[in-house]
Amino acid sequence: MLIDTHAHLNSSAFNKDRNEIIKKCLDNNVWVVNVGTNLKTSKEAAGLAKKYEQGIYSAVGLHPMNLETGLVKIKADVNERKSIESDFNYEKYKDLAKSKKVVAIGEIGLDYYWRPKTKVKKELFKQKQKDLLLEQLKLAKELDLPVIFHCRMANHDLFNILSENPDLRPKKAVAHSFVGSVDDIRKHIDLGYYIGFNGIIFKNIEGIDFEKIIKATPLEKILIETDCPYLAPPQVQTKRNQPIFVKYVAQEIARTKNMDFEKVEEVTTENAKTLFGI
Repeated sequence: MLIDTHAHLNSSAFNKDRNEIIKKCLDNNVWVVNVGTNLKTSKEAAGLAKKYEQGIYSAVGLHPMNLETGLVKIKADVNERKSIESDFNYEKYKDLAKSKKVVAIGEIGLDYYWRPKTKVKKELFKQKQKDLLLEQLKLAKELDLPVIFHCRMANHDLFNILSENPDLRPKKAVAHSFVGSVDDIRKHIDLGYYIGFNGIIFKNIEGIDFEKIIKATPLEKILIETDCPYLAPPQVQTKRNQPIFVKYVAQEIARTKNMDFEKVEEVTTENAKTLFGI
């Protein structure tokens, strides 16, 4: 059994065959946590989870790139930005997160990839994201739910926020789609958090040695994910990713760590069950 701990089957990319994809997952003993990026996709993820007694779960949250800051233009297709939000409606997300099949608040965090060019606008842009993150950490604490962190080009600021706000620092979390240094890995692990690996480990990113990073991460702290429909592994030779392809991530981790696939399967599945309480 494998658990894709970060998928977006609620994405419009699956509108034509979503039910068939889910059936394929369950038939192949692959469980899925579908993740929201705004209120619309969070509702869709929660609704999907309700339809299935077991195997399909959800997380709800407002992705930093789906917050309308008025400071930067972002491609319309990034993270389903058809439903960007001018602010975070705490009560609506809270009501949605009370569903029994909602297992986390996420994905939430910081993303500095798309950012304004001027220094003043850049700092305001970052502050708006930080304020949004703090609101969602507050929600996670109130509901006692783990957090799925999205963090791109912002590891330093994320750790600062967690250090400066110990009352809101989640006890349980995962660094989704991890890109960073071995030192960043250690900081997450010191906080008790998991590290999420997906198809990005097959990519060549300047300054990032994924083999070194995977080797430095204890298997007991690894979650596997697809982030579908994004980041399809090269083995599938198709642009649209899907949850059953999570096996290729597990295989790469097994190869890198020189261990049996079955061991990676067993431990990462147990890790996911522990984090999300499923």
